[in-house]
Amino acid sequence: MSSIEHFSHKDINKKNRLFSNIRSVIETAFYGNNVTRIRHLTDAYALAKSSPGTITTDLDVAYTSRLQLPTDAKVLVTNDGKIVGRTAAARRIIGQEGIDADFYSELLREAVFQARSKKFYSGEVIVGLDEEFTVKSHLMIPADYSPNLYSYLLNFQIGDAKHLFYQQSDEIYTGDIFIFADPDWEHPDFPDGVVVIDPLHNCAGILGLRYFGELKKATLTLAWATAHRNGFIACHGGMKQYLLEDKKYTMAAFGLSGSGKSTITLAKPKNKGEVHVLHDDAFVISKDKGSTTALEPAYFDKTQDYPMSSEQIKYIVTAQNVGVTLDEENKKVLVTEDIRNGNGRSIKSRYATPNRVDHIDEKVDGLFWIMKDDSLPPVIKIEDPSLAAVFGATLATKRSTAENVVGEVADQLVIEPFANPFRCYPLQEDYQDFKDLFQKKKTDCYILNTGDFKGRKVTPEETLGSIEKIIDGSAEFKPFGPLKGISYLPVKKHEPDFNSHHYLIHLMTRLETRLAFVQSRKTYQGGYDRLPNEAEQLLLYLLDQLHNYKETITV
Repeated sequence: MSSIEHFSHKDINKKNRLFSNIRSVIETAFYGNNVTRIRHLTDAYALAKSSPGTITTDLDVAYTSRLQLPTDAKVLVTNDGKIVGRTAAARRIIGQEGIDADFYSELLREAVFQARSKKFYSGEVIVGLDEEFTVKSHLMIPADYSPNLYSYLLNFQIGDAKHLFYQQSDEIYTGDIFIFADPDWEHPDFPDGVVVIDPLHNCAGILGLRYFGELKKATLTLAWATAHRNGFIACHGGMKQYLLEDKKYTMAAFGLSGSGKSTITLAKPKNKGEVHVLHDDAFVISKDKGSTTALEPAYFDKTQDYPMSSEQIKYIVTAQNVGVTLDEENKKVLVTEDIRNGNGRSIKSRYATPNRVDHIDEKVDGLFWIMKDDSLPPVIKIEDPSLAAVFGATLATKRSTAENVVGEVADQLVIEPFANPFRCYPLQEDYQDFKDLFQKKKTDCYILNTGDFKGRKVTPEETLGSIEKIIDGSAEFKPFGPLKGISYLPVKKHEPDFNSHHYLIHLMTRLETRLAFVQSRKTYQGGYDRLPNEAEQLLLYLLDQLHNYKETITV
């Protein structure tokens, strides 16, 4: 599936639903005299390297020929200033309640006009790395921010004639993605900037925001929405496939940044066999075939776990919001591990994972919701497809430094349905898609708690060891107290105590939080994200079971 860039004269009219005033404002800006299109990564590298504020380190980029870069390319570093994360509060989704499309169309028109005297660069990429799903995206950004254009072309797949899968894919009736960005834009009514997303017309305006992640996530938001409209499940998670001696096992892990999603996806197996990694952040699942397609070749990876001695450093191509120092050979190298600030990031090439693939034909065998809910042991299994979807829709986690949090406490427990804050269509549609995946494709559902349990941190080794037991078939689950259809995998020092009133009350409190979230969706934004009635009923049933069981326990 590929998107539409060129239109016949007879299709260019107001009856064509692919056109809108916002899309026309944004796309038209790309053709101005102040915009120069960058067609090659070598040119993008040269511009980024010479940009004010760029630091050219002495670290060589690996695999330059495969990445279409100069053979002597070095790792480039840029830093943003105060804000080093994505600002969710800045997002405005056209079509949602309270969002005035005409107002934001005027806002964007004025922003484009005010930027007319600035030099811009533009580039195009392919989002979706298999002919089963692929669309084209165009970005324009001021020349002073050419390092972000360079990172954008690296993070996705620069569009050129070499990618036959795009040329051979079937066209879908949707326009290419167009994104206008001006990080220098200011407006007294939008002190945190604004991201205007028009999902039905595949366009976005990103104003007053410097962080590269805004460009990446706006692009994925539109690509996921396109996929959703065309028979795919949008997935903010990691996907890999184990190739064991006697079988294949395909797993997906869904979680916010900082939850352990990348650690789980990119971890090398301890058991026999190989692992093929699809991606650690963005993919889509075909509802018809059950197959999966990666949306990006590279990794926008946090650097908090990578000191300069780490093997992963050699796969970095660009770095953002990290420090630089001199080593014993007087060479400029990176200062990572979030020493300079939180949420240090890098674009790592696809070669960071030796067995990388862009498409997996086999269906998903196991789906893992990653949470930071201290009422749950490290691993839970959910048997009922509807309840599995309910726990996905009420995924409980914590924000990380990847987000510039406005109006809420950064470390508080929050509900983020399906770990996807980038959804721009009704929540019940994702609920039904995942329920069907569990029910029709017979995908197993698990919950991973990567936070604390009983006052003790669940370690990555405990999480990864549990996953490998599930995959090789040695996991032995026990009933999760009185809750029917729910079981847990015993992990030493993490056993739930169902004889404790304190624990039962704590577990019930967390379920009540989920229930309150489901009930709040009935009225929030006019019921836009209302879930089916069964979601509320299933949570009430769990609470009834726990309440009745608690009455039988002596204090």
